[in-house]
Amino acid sequence: MYEGKKVVVVGGTHGIGRTTVELLVRGGAEVVLTGRSEETVAAAAQELGERAHGLRSDVTSMTDVDALAAFARERLGSVDFLFVNAGCAIGAPIAQTSEEVYDRTFAVNAKGVFFTVQRLLPLIPDGGSIVVTTSIANESGVPAMGAYAGSKAAARAFVKVLAAELLPRRIRVNAMSPGFIETPSMGLTDAPAELRAALAGMGDQLTPMRRHGTPEEAANAVLFLAFYATFTTGAEIVVDGGRSQRLTPPQQQ
Repeated sequence: MYEGKKVVVVGGTHGIGRTTVELLVRGGAEVVLTGRSEETVAAAAQELGERAHGLRSDVTSMTDVDALAAFARERLGSVDFLFVNAGCAIGAPIAQTSEEVYDRTFAVNAKGVFFTVQRLLPLIPDGGSIVVTTSIANESGVPAMGAYAGSKAAARAFVKVLAAELLPRRIRVNAMSPGFIETPSMGLTDAPAELRAALAGMGDQLTPMRRHGTPEEAANAVLFLAFYATFTTGAEIVVDGGRSQRLTPPQQQ
């Protein structure tokens, strides 16, 4: 299915990123995957087999981003598909958001996305594709997620501009915007287990389909944008069980 494809997945050790890597490798692609922990990166690469190449990398470090580009060039030669999936979500009302939290959030979700694409772009041949993970927080006005929402809105804007700039090279650039997805972190960085459990219950109530999405459902949307949506660029596919559409579920009898 993806035989011969060369792919980089930034943030590929767990959740949506890891599932995307698994589907790609299973389909015959060769993948460079990254994560911030040397241990989790090594474990993922070992579990996924010889077509998966792991690299510890932090998108907030330009040294690491440059090293990723060099590593991808060495291992893959070129990159048919780049999936930028790194993200940081630290919940706090705007009145209580520290400068440190703001800077960290934008460093990962905005600056990290911007410069990862910039540095890897020379490796992407004409006709390639890029997908960025955004969020339904882009437009939904979720309380206590101000820095996160702003950073993801910035990433969404980058996707549109990149799509326009790369039209001459036929490189498609799109976004996958998840709602509540069943992942180990539940979308929150360094949150305690009890908060994640509470968030999970709230997500089921807020989502019209009354459940969380699976990593496979989100990953399939990513792969659709990457390889099958050949007349789609600058778009954002929402994977949120209808939440952003403001659907009203029927009352249970």
